[in-house]
Amino acid sequence: MVKAVFFDIDGTLLTEWPLIMTILPRVYWEISRKLGIPVYKAREIFLREIEVRKGTYDWHDWNFFFRKFDIPYRFEDLIEEYPHKVELYPGVKELLEDLAEKYILGVITSGPRYQRKKLEVTGILDYFDVVVTRDDANAIKPNPRIFIMALERAGVRPGDAVMVGDNLEQDILGARAVGMKGVWINQRGENGFNVPHVEIRSISELKRALEVLENEEDI
Repeated sequence: MVKAVFFDIDGTLLTEWPLIMTILPRVYWEISRKLGIPVYKAREIFLREIEVRKGTYDWHDWNFFFRKFDIPYRFEDLIEEYPHKVELYPGVKELLEDLAEKYILGVITSGPRYQRKKLEVTGILDYFDVVVTRDDANAIKPNPRIFIMALERAGVRPGDAVMVGDNLEQDILGARAVGMKGVWINQRGENGFNVPHVEIRSISELKRALEVLENEEDI
């Protein structure tokens, strides 16, 4: 029986890219000014640093990169400065409202505490009974610790919980490793190698996916 549904945030419920595209020119300019180099060179240096740390604990925190280059920004402040640049995917709020009537809802994110700010400015924070960030668990997905903490806080067994996310390795493999079910939002139609229990192309298909999981348990 499905009792709880957990979500990834970025790329699943919302996108922060309009915000990132707004602030990156400011970041490049700050680096250019501090190092005395052209803006295009500053851009190369900043993006290279992000690339070499991809998938690491630090990679999930914009503030880490701001500190590394001694840039006087905090990502949580930028979210508050440009709240309209953090955009929910269509139908997310209505979906959560429906699901909240039937399931415990939670968030499992590899991002820092400021991830809560994204949920807040988009008006969906109150739909979630549990929000676990990397700072809460001192771990990022697919580390089992972050999933186990979320399950414990929700008071549900792994077999009664579903993880919904857009990253096959971090969200789905991580969830399955602790016994949760996985719904993969496979936006690009990639090969899932039969890892997820259910694949969907957008979050608008999630209610149907949950019905499929419920029906499979009844067989």
